[in-house]
Amino acid sequence: MSEPDLPSPGIPTQAEPVPHASGEESRLRELLEPSVLSRRLVLEGVSVKTAGKRRTVQIVVDLPDDETGGVSLDTIAEVSRELSELLDADPDSDTRPYDLEVSSPGVSRPLTEPRHWRRARGRLVKVNVIGGENVTGRLTEVADDGVVVVPDLPAKKGVKPKPGEPVRLPFEQIRSGKVEIEFSHLDDAAAPGADGAADHADTENAEEA
Repeated sequence: MSEPDLPSPGIPTQAEPVPHASGEESRLRELLEPSVLSRRLVLEGVSVKTAGKRRTVQIVVDLPDDETGGVSLDTIAEVSRELSELLDADPDSDTRPYDLEVSSPGVSRPLTEPRHWRRARGRLVKVNVIGGENVTGRLTEVADDGVVVVPDLPAKKGVKPKPGEPVRLPFEQIRSGKVEIEFSHLDDAAAPGADGAADHADTENAEEA
């Protein structure tokens, strides 16, 4: 399975467009992504939901592959203000009022792209393997074609598990993956600036057409 080359350190790259994204979501991605990239962030997702005469535009941003932690609440607020200005000035807008929601992914995000795995390096992950035993362990390496996980060996209750032999898993053999919550990372997950930062909503009271 051929995967894209690793990005240069410190340079955020464009996320792969979602294949089933609507035309409006794709158009908004093109409109908003340059602003997100200018802040050294990655535009993870764009979705538009309609309820009556209002729209909700949901934006998900993330840090580049080479950074750890999460997007801070201050950064979320700043990005929200900038994107709101772009949406206000959108020449192709249908003029319906909108609610803008900007957030960052939480640790429960499924690991579906190579960049997700790179962001999870050093974390405890659970990997659902096609045609083999599932693996839970420390994600130590991420390459173009797969990952390396060091599994925890079974241990008695109250005894810290010892690491086993590294297991190399090609991407084509991985059905799904996710980060496992650890007590040692709970403070990181709850603190501002950690993965799963709280959503920041910016409501525009535009006049209805």
